[in-house]
Amino acid sequence: MKLLVTGGAGYIGSVVTAQLLEAGHHVVVLDDLSTGHAEAVPPGATLVRGRVHDAAQVLTGDFDAVLHFAGFIAAGESVLHPEKYWENNTIGSLALLSAMRAAGVRRLVFSSTANVYGDPETVPIREDARTDPPNPYAASKLAIDHALAGECTAHGLAAVSLRYFNVAGAYGRYGERHDPETHLIPIALQVAAGHREKLQLYGDDYPTADGTCIRDYIHVADLAEAHLLALEAMRPGEHEIYNLGNGAGFSNRQVVEVVRQVTGHPIPVEIAPRRPGDPSTLVASSEKARTKLGWNPRRSALPEIISSAWEFYRSVYPGLSS
Repeated sequence: MKLLVTGGAGYIGSVVTAQLLEAGHHVVVLDDLSTGHAEAVPPGATLVRGRVHDAAQVLTGDFDAVLHFAGFIAAGESVLHPEKYWENNTIGSLALLSAMRAAGVRRLVFSSTANVYGDPETVPIREDARTDPPNPYAASKLAIDHALAGECTAHGLAAVSLRYFNVAGAYGRYGERHDPETHLIPIALQVAAGHREKLQLYGDDYPTADGTCIRDYIHVADLAEAHLLALEAMRPGEHEIYNLGNGAGFSNRQVVEVVRQVTGHPIPVEIAPRRPGDPSTLVASSEKARTKLGWNPRRSALPEIISSAWEFYRSVYPGLSS
């Protein structure tokens, strides 16, 4: 298939692009490199520099599908600058849908987020759980989930929204390097490498065993495989939503301890106040993805996830001690 990957120079987009190429597909990446990296685009893919709003300049009738990753993801920033998230994540996605409609491209895999559930009433979280986005980032993603449902009904689009839980790890030379970094594992690795003095944990008074938040971590390679399965499973006129996680929760303190074990370095920790809107526990039920997509995450052990991320980090910053 000929595929357009928006945001394919970013963390998850680059891993999915690599797997698509390995499967024999022809891939065009659309990315403005505002948060991505040109060197992260896998060899064999064609990079077109531009925003998702520019998709009409790229999409032609010979494309078979679009995989859409071109979204801003920093929940905290979205509270301070909501307009940035509505303009890019929502308006940009609507422009993409318009371009797809005009070109006759009728298949879309959308990168959504488990953040749309807010503080869940029950865990593990199923796809039919109540949505209550706690910030503009999550709200901007949920808006597109709703738009896709309408697009499928009205115009015969085949669409899948994949709601990610906490994605981590690396796939060979493709890994996580956001600037600024806001995710726990890469920040802990920066401390281990001596690139940060300490790690802040936001809140230690949650109703959990050790007082810190519990999150469901999924290896980025497992996550990417779900996108390829979704491409094959989608049907015209249907919008499906799948949660992607490994079904196990790890507290922030547990994650830090595994980083210490994997890297062999101390991780000084400072407790900071809770961040507004942070739920105490987010753990996925991925039974629907397993049943309907045939998805089977194979890299669910936290030490394996963190080891792959540490190996990638040391490749980006050579000379670090092991």
